[in-house]
Amino acid sequence: MTTVYFVRHAQPNFDNHDDLTRELTPKGLQDRLLVRDLLADVPVDAVLSSPYKRAVDTVQPVADQRGLAVQEVSDFRERCITGEWIADFNSYCQAQWADFDYKLPGGESLREVQQRNVAALHHVLQQHAGQTVVIGSHGTALSTIIHHYDPSFGFDGFNRIRRLMPWVVRFTFDGMQCTDIQSIDVLA
Repeated sequence: MTTVYFVRHAQPNFDNHDDLTRELTPKGLQDRLLVRDLLADVPVDAVLSSPYKRAVDTVQPVADQRGLAVQEVSDFRERCITGEWIADFNSYCQAQWADFDYKLPGGESLREVQQRNVAALHHVLQQHAGQTVVIGSHGTALSTIIHHYDPSFGFDGFNRIRRLMPWVVRFTFDGMQCTDIQSIDVLA
């Protein structure tokens, strides 16, 4: 069995509109320690992350606690929306969940995000078979992974977790077969 803990990043500074460099807020920096504490007794073999600063910074304390380096995996990054900030994010999200191929010019569809993230996950499952891995992730990227294994997880599921930062989802795999998905609300 392989166990993968996907960790949706803690609260980011939304005033920084650059996806790659968006940092955690002071609350986010504090809340990431809740993730570390939640996983303190879990024997973690590797810590990976999206290359985005908020995702890396959220799982860094987990890696530090074990003397591991955070390995950045570009394909675990969040979706590219477009080159501009989206003012009506809710309508945009609804449109994407209603049509998995919908995207703005220069952006990615949810199908593209899902295919990229699931392919990266399959690589992790091959490289870390029988191990426990923590992966720093994002709300939409993680939601598309859940949707891949549980198609009933759609816009309503995504909308329920939109403000959960950080959020942990434990996946259990037998080979490449997902046998269990458990949501863990870190802030509960």
